[in-house]
Amino acid sequence: MKIEVFFSPSQIDDLFLRDKNVVVIDVLRASTTVITALHNGAKEIIPVNTIESAVKVSGNLFGDVVLRGGERNGKIIEGFNLGNSPFEYSEEAVRNKSIIFYTSNGAPAMWKARYAKNMIIAGFVNMSAAVKRITELKDDVFILCAGKHTQFCVEDAVCAGMIIKELMEDKDAEFEFNDSAAAAYTLYKSASKNLLKMARTCDHGRFLIEIGFENDLAFCTNVDAFDVVPELASNVIKLRKKAEPGVPHVPISIDTSGGKGE
Repeated sequence: MKIEVFFSPSQIDDLFLRDKNVVVIDVLRASTTVITALHNGAKEIIPVNTIESAVKVSGNLFGDVVLRGGERNGKIIEGFNLGNSPFEYSEEAVRNKSIIFYTSNGAPAMWKARYAKNMIIAGFVNMSAAVKRITELKDDVFILCAGKHTQFCVEDAVCAGMIIKELMEDKDAEFEFNDSAAAAYTLYKSASKNLLKMARTCDHGRFLIEIGFENDLAFCTNVDAFDVVPELASNVIKLRKKAEPGVPHVPISIDTSGGKGE
């Protein structure tokens, strides 16, 4: 299996991902929010790449069952129902709703992968479920990190590295990595003992703390909080229907409590 990591959507164009298996990561916070919303009963997430598209798409759907969710510069967009904090996407707020979703980084990354053969959403919060699904693909995988305004984000790279580490638990599989994948794995090994500390000290984490979303950091680094896999089909993201039980992927145990781990 070949695994390639891209630290920013700006590294590739839309057509490069056509008919490929793509994993989209935006730990802080779009991936985590999408996973949370669908776990809590949202019908579907419709990612768009501009605010104008969000307004247009929602105008073509039916009022009570449609919400606009997302952010600009970290905060809820005027006229939207929800921001980009996973805490806002409670069961009461989102059950049976279609959510038109725009964010500064994550939603455009999802949009860029719209031509993929398989596109799944991954984060720390659904790590084992995502790894199990990737294993089922039995094919090359391209991991697309959302970054922040086209720039590298360490939290997305660390998450990609954790996916690689978990895949490598299969001793019978053979892997080929690009340089970015190897770097992501190295970063993960450095940060693995304290993911919350990593989130609090990275650029994007400090930004979220400054604008009042510190509690989101613990939520977004809570490994295996959810056993769900969002996937794109026909331009909407829904939960993948569970297959028949097989050999489970066993998640690793990680301290994300914010202690003194290095």
